[in-house]
Amino acid sequence: MRYALPGLLAALLYAHGACAQTARFDPSRLKGPAAGAPNEVLVLGTPHLRGLPAAFQPASLRLLADRLAAWRPDTIAIEALPGPQCAFLRQYPERYRETVADYCWDPAPARAATGLDVPAATAESERLLAAWPADPAPARRRRLAAVFLAGGERASALVQWLRLPAAERHAGDGLDATLVALLDELRARRNEDTLIAAPLAAALGLERVVAMDDHTADAPIADEAAYGAAIMAAWNNPAAARRRRDDEALQAKLGTPEDVLALYRALNAPDQAQLVFEGDFGAALNEPSPQRFGRAYVTYWETRNLRMAANIRAAAGAHPGGRALVIVGASHKGYLEAYLNQMHDVRIVDVQPLLR
Repeated sequence: MRYALPGLLAALLYAHGACAQTARFDPSRLKGPAAGAPNEVLVLGTPHLRGLPAAFQPASLRLLADRLAAWRPDTIAIEALPGPQCAFLRQYPERYRETVADYCWDPAPARAATGLDVPAATAESERLLAAWPADPAPARRRRLAAVFLAGGERASALVQWLRLPAAERHAGDGLDATLVALLDELRARRNEDTLIAAPLAAALGLERVVAMDDHTADAPIADEAAYGAAIMAAWNNPAAARRRRDDEALQAKLGTPEDVLALYRALNAPDQAQLVFEGDFGAALNEPSPQRFGRAYVTYWETRNLRMAANIRAAAGAHPGGRALVIVGASHKGYLEAYLNQMHDVRIVDVQPLLR
């Protein structure tokens, strides 16, 4: 018997290894906690409102805003770069010069008005919020708006501006005339952060929104013309053509709140994630250029979404048992839901019932 034991042990170890190879660890199947409310995350895929036709008017967002408010999120995350990340990107102009130009607002006017650079303003906003009263005086809201601007957090500054009575929206407490004009301009800007997220946060009594985008995976491309040609060729496919036709049909009629709600229902439909993959990233993954440009593009896309998901997870985890609304470009929706669903303490909420 003793001579058979080594062979038996080897067979058991082999069987265990084979089982381990087939039964891979899947965090999405290990949800918790055992007691208490889970963290709920609802991802709303949105068009970028600046690109909608003139027929779209901000007042047409009323029904959508009502439905989102009824869900009562306690965290709202948006597709914007956090002020501290923009400050980091500015330290590496050789790599991130174009990213900064495209995605980062220069907080120099707010720094001049408050005397705070981004790190100091970020620390000051956290200090103010840690001791924030239930009913702050208007001066405190103006001060926090100015500090948010100095920290590069324009949407959160707008939340404070909108929470002020109209008569209290004036210069003072760190806001000079330049910053007041900026906040007033933000109120009317055709952008989902300023027309959906910030007004919703203000209506729900939240003090800020969470900027969760990430562009640290951006990198210069040696041959931009060849890269662009390769990706455009990959996008010339039936799935991408269908998406364009569907978008054009939906955007042709946006005159009423019901039309806008229909647009959001379509963009958040269950079949959209697969269609996005087939028309965009799946096609790019298989494009045949010698430089494999498409694979670099997909690397960037997946890395960006993974880092966005991590930022959302951190924001949601700060409010255990809470509800986080994520407002993000529609192409991100399927990826973020898939990545976030891997988290033990995240439950993905279906947005469709809210949009009916």
